[in-house]
Amino acid sequence: MAEISAKLVKALRDQTGAGMMDCKKALKENNGDADKAIEWLRQKGIASAAKKEGRVAAEGLVDSYIHTGGRVGVLVEVNCETDFVARREEFKSLVRDVAMQVAACPNVEYVKADDIPSDMLAKEKEIEMGREDLANKPEQIREKIVQGRIDKRRKELSLLDQPFIKDQNITVEELVKRVVAQLGENIQVRRFQRFVLGEGIEKEEVSFADEVAAQAGLK
Repeated sequence: MAEISAKLVKALRDQTGAGMMDCKKALKENNGDADKAIEWLRQKGIASAAKKEGRVAAEGLVDSYIHTGGRVGVLVEVNCETDFVARREEFKSLVRDVAMQVAACPNVEYVKADDIPSDMLAKEKEIEMGREDLANKPEQIREKIVQGRIDKRRKELSLLDQPFIKDQNITVEELVKRVVAQLGENIQVRRFQRFVLGEGIEKEEVSFADEVAAQAGLK
C-alpha cells in the first residue's frame, strides 16, 4: 500500500472539503490514488456533506423511541435546514434510526467525541497512567498506550462514532452524511436523552429467606 502522507491528506481535504480522517480513509481505501479517493468520498456523500456543515440547521424533528417492554426510552433532536426536508420520509427514517441507535447503546453519552469535556478526558488519562500494567514501561510507551485507550474511550462515548446497528460497515456519522448527500441539506444530530426504567432509584434488597419468612408470618 502506498504511504499516505499528511500533505496528500491535506491536498484532498482542500479539494473536497471533507474532514481529515475521512480523507485519510479514502486514500487508504484507494491505495493513495487521489482521483479515486475523490470518487469514493462522493459515492459515500462525504464530500458534499462537508460543504454543507457550515449552513444553519434550525428546522428538523424531535422524535422518540420506546424499546419493547417499555423499559428503555429515547428522545432525540435532529436538525435540518428547512421544514420541507423535515417532512421528507428519508429524514424521518434517519431520525428514527438515530433514536433506535441511542436505545441500543447504553454507554453513549455525547453526540460526538469533541463534545466530551476536556477535564473528563484529563481525569481518564490520570487514571490510565496510574494503572499497574503500565508501571514498568518507559514514559514514552506509557503515553502512547494511554492515548490509544483514551481514543478508544472517546469513541465508546460518542454516538456518531458507533457502528450503525442496521449496517455495521458504516458509522452513524457516515449514515447521516449519506442522507445529507441524498437530501441536499445540512443535517445535524443535536441532542438526545436516554431513559431507563428505575435508573437512579435505590431498591431495597430482600433475601429470598426473608421473603419466605414474611409470607409465612414469621417476621
